[in-house]
Amino acid sequence: MADQDDTIVVPEETRAKFPHLVELVLGSESMNCEERSYWINILPAMTPDQLQNLKEILENEKRQLQSIDRKYDRLEKDEEEKLLRKIAQKRKERQSKRTQTESREESRDEEVAEALLSEIEAL
Repeated sequence: MADQDDTIVVPEETRAKFPHLVELVLGSESMNCEERSYWINILPAMTPDQLQNLKEILENEKRQLQSIDRKYDRLEKDEEEKLLRKIAQKRKERQSKRTQTESREESRDEEVAEALLSEIEAL
């Protein structure tokens, strides 16, 4: 049986006897294909202590990578929130400027209207 990229052949007997270790080896991001094949092939010849050590190393690697992924995701989320706050602040500033401009225009319109009324009354 082969893994996802069809380059590593895992004997059924090995997969049946060491399912967790096989998945850890195949999922390891620190190994290349050749290294994964090597570890898969020597699993049956390893002592229980060696198997336990390999399992602990690969599980530790997996936990550390998951921790890094969580931190990275958190940083991305923080950056996204900063960007959203910046956009919201710019919107508020534009709205404020628009409100000020509208207020000035209304005042000018009122002044022009009063001036016209005064001219009409003067006639």
